[in-house]
Amino acid sequence: MSEQVKQKESLFSPKNRKLITNALGKENPITVQVLGICSALAVTAKIEPAIVMAISVTFVLAAGNVLISLLRNTIPQRIRIIVQLVVIAALVILVDQVLKAYVYDVSKQLSVFVGLIITNCIIMGRFEAFSMANKPWPSLLDGIGNGLGYGLILVIVAFFRELLGSGTIFGWKVFEAIGLYDLGYKNNGLMILPPMALITVGIIIWVQRSRNPELIKD
Repeated sequence: MSEQVKQKESLFSPKNRKLITNALGKENPITVQVLGICSALAVTAKIEPAIVMAISVTFVLAAGNVLISLLRNTIPQRIRIIVQLVVIAALVILVDQVLKAYVYDVSKQLSVFVGLIITNCIIMGRFEAFSMANKPWPSLLDGIGNGLGYGLILVIVAFFRELLGSGTIFGWKVFEAIGLYDLGYKNNGLMILPPMALITVGIIIWVQRSRNPELIKD
């Protein structure tokens, strides 16, 4: 019994837990590493597609990290990028087919951006920086952590863009329900344009770095 407890503790050791928690904050792939910005601009006009994209990227990143970790000692160095791209492409095709089968309307909203997960630099970056040098379990946690960190920013940006741009959350007319339109409020059409997504991400980065001065490099 004690061996099982020790094994469980090692699986969820403080070092392993940090692989998830750090990516949510001080090592966030979007706000700190400045990766994956393109999809943050493209799919955050509404919360629903943002959540679906976040789940899709998290799955591809976590599963891909594990596969690359398992294969890392058998992949010739000169073709490692090609192998990584094949793994990503296979997982993205799987995700795309599942979305078309079960959430077709959202799949149409995401359009080509599901396929562009293949070029998401967060995924290639974690393959190269982490899973090529670590065992499957830490690689899985790293993939989940970075996927959740990426998704967190997408959902925050989508929340403000949908609320202020369309007056809705998940399609529910929030401002109409609270009578804000009767007071003269008009939806801010600029919020649903891609430049406002970039500005929103910039504000999030500013808030995060103002609260964590150690993130500011001289």
